[in-house]
Amino acid sequence: MKFKILRFKKLKSTNDTAMRMIKNSNLKYGMIIAETQSKGRGQYGRKWTSFKGNLFVSFFYSLDGINLTMAQITKLNCLLVKKLISKYYKKRIFYKKPNDLLIKGKKICGILQERINKLNDKFLIVGIGINLIKNPIISNYPTINLNDLINKKISKKKITMELKDIFEKNLFKFVNI
Repeated sequence: MKFKILRFKKLKSTNDTAMRMIKNSNLKYGMIIAETQSKGRGQYGRKWTSFKGNLFVSFFYSLDGINLTMAQITKLNCLLVKKLISKYYKKRIFYKKPNDLLIKGKKICGILQERINKLNDKFLIVGIGINLIKNPIISNYPTINLNDLINKKISKKKITMELKDIFEKNLFKFVNI
C-alpha cells in the first residue's frame, strides 16, 4: 500500500485538510504536505507555530484491519517519526507521552492524532510537525531544531520522502486485509 501525496503551498492546517479529503474523496490512505500552515494545531487545542522551512505533514489512513489499540498506534506513530529523526541525529531522542519527541530536553517534534468516522469507516489522521530549520520560542517549554543540532542543512523534500517510506514500510505491517 502507498500513501497518495497531496502537496499544498499554504494551508490553515494539514489535519483539517486531511479531514476534508477523507470526507470528500474515496481515498483510504493519504499524505498532506504543506509548505506553510496559518493555523497549525497541537495537542489540547494549542497552536502549533509553523515556520516556513519546517516540516508539516498529515498522514491519514483507514483503521480497518489494523489490530492495535489507539495507545499502541500512538506509540508506533511516535516511534516511526523518531526513526526518521535518528537517521540525522545519532544521539538519544526521548519519546514523551503522549506524542512529543525531545532532544536534550527540548521539543523537536509534535504529533497530533485525530480519529474521524466516515459512514462505517474509521480513520486516523496523524499530524506531524518537525522543527527542521527554526524553532519557536515558548516560555516554560524549550524547543530545538534539527539544523542547529547537526549544523547541516537538511533537504525538506528528502526528509519528507523518507518519512513516507518509513510509514509505508512499518505501519502496513500491522494491517490485516
